[in-house]
Amino acid sequence: MSHFQGKDALTHMKEKKLEGSLSEPHGLELPGFAFACIDGARQLSSVLLFLSALALSWKLLLISGLSFIILFAGRSALLGQARLERLHRLAEQERYEISHHRPQERAELKALYASKGFKDDLLDKVVDVLMADDDRLLKVMLEEEMGLSLEAYEHPLKPSLAIVLSGLAVLVLFIGSYFLASLKGGVLSLILIIAITSIYNAYKEKNHVLTALVWNLGLALLASLFAYFALHSL
Repeated sequence: MSHFQGKDALTHMKEKKLEGSLSEPHGLELPGFAFACIDGARQLSSVLLFLSALALSWKLLLISGLSFIILFAGRSALLGQARLERLHRLAEQERYEISHHRPQERAELKALYASKGFKDDLLDKVVDVLMADDDRLLKVMLEEEMGLSLEAYEHPLKPSLAIVLSGLAVLVLFIGSYFLASLKGGVLSLILIIAITSIYNAYKEKNHVLTALVWNLGLALLASLFAYFALHSL
């Protein structure tokens, strides 16, 4: 019982699941290269829309855009690395428990699968199968006990590269529109990017499309309009 610190197996597993979920920096957002592209494009477009309200020259807007690409990509890499380090740390902790506290791990598995409806001989057979392979057991405990989604973890540089590519695409479209149709054209291109990425992201996450569009576009416009009127009231 020392492994459970005086608690029953099911309570211990609930606490471990909470430990595994507290530090997830991206919440329920979709992982992967495509999402990083969409999110990076929307963030940079919002920043450029805000800066456009300050009546900056195209050169300053371009420099600012490149600077924010570096910032967003670097921050994404740091967060990704932190997530991987955390996963490795939790995996090593769980691997140690599997090696040194097998009876307690078996009790945790029985409590877990009993809560899923397994009973009697079937419950024992499922637990026996999982306990027979340490690698499979580790994966089950990380995903079932701690609630970690191993598929969501990828190399930190992958989403960073996506942010760089999508950011450069936004800059090319924005600066091109700026020269073709002045600042108004550039601003329109940014509004379209924010709208399209918001709609796509909501659709992929099966969220309400109109709500996502109104919030994302509304917040970007609100911040930009505040900057514009604040600047002209000084």
